[in-house]
Amino acid sequence: MEVTCHLDRILEEKGMTLAELAKLVDVTAVNLSVLKNNRAKAVRFSTLVGLCEALDCQPGDLFSVT
Repeated sequence: MEVTCHLDRILEEKGMTLAELAKLVDVTAVNLSVLKNNRAKAVRFSTLVGLCEALDCQPGDLFSVT
């Protein structure tokens, strides 16, 4: 099984850049890029909560398991 991040799609839908999201969530754009490109090995719950708040979404909107 593989976890896929849908950050690209959500950012496009929201009209937001990765840099803008990084500022809102208080993480580096590099870390978000790793997540966006499905290279992250883990995600902190605090980061996940910040992403969901900033993007007005649920964790299931950001990730899928295939």
